[in-house]
Amino acid sequence: MTEQTETTAESFAAALRARRSIDLYEQAPVSADALLAAIEVARWAPNHRLTEPWRFYLVGPTTAAAIIELAAEIDAAKKGPRAADARRERMKAIPGFFVLTSTRSEDSLLEREDYAACCCAVQNLMLYLWQRGIGVKWTTGGITRDQRFYDLLSIDRGRERIVGLFYYGAPKVVPERKRRPVEEIVTRRP
Repeated sequence: MTEQTETTAESFAAALRARRSIDLYEQAPVSADALLAAIEVARWAPNHRLTEPWRFYLVGPTTAAAIIELAAEIDAAKKGPRAADARRERMKAIPGFFVLTSTRSEDSLLEREDYAACCCAVQNLMLYLWQRGIGVKWTTGGITRDQRFYDLLSIDRGRERIVGLFYYGAPKVVPERKRRPVEEIVTRRP
């Protein structure tokens, strides 16, 4: 390995370790071009049988407002009106939303492989945006399984499965995180 290659690899490793899920964002919107550039990179993720199963739904202000109200309604039903108000205020502070789906298949193995490929695409997208100073949070909360969410986005549940609802924007706070030592997660077999 050359010194330049090693430096590049270590720089890449540092970017991987630095990325965080972001809860608090600056109010400045992210350009649509930045998100589209991230999607362009995301689609180069490995995907079994070259199915390219990912579908991205970019959320504009009207749909974002409807998503926020649906999330508040779900929280109100589970936890009461105060929880709904808190959810509404937190989500109103998020500059951008998008949704990712995976195409469905009658072949359960292919559907599982396609979901895994979408997860790889998400990692590509999040790392690319992080390098541009944009944080992302991937949520798979109850809203992503609610039929009303599918209806709101005009997603046919029989043809696509929601992989997640994503929040994005310039991070206001970057949380500190730790990981367990490698020795705790690796098992060696002779």
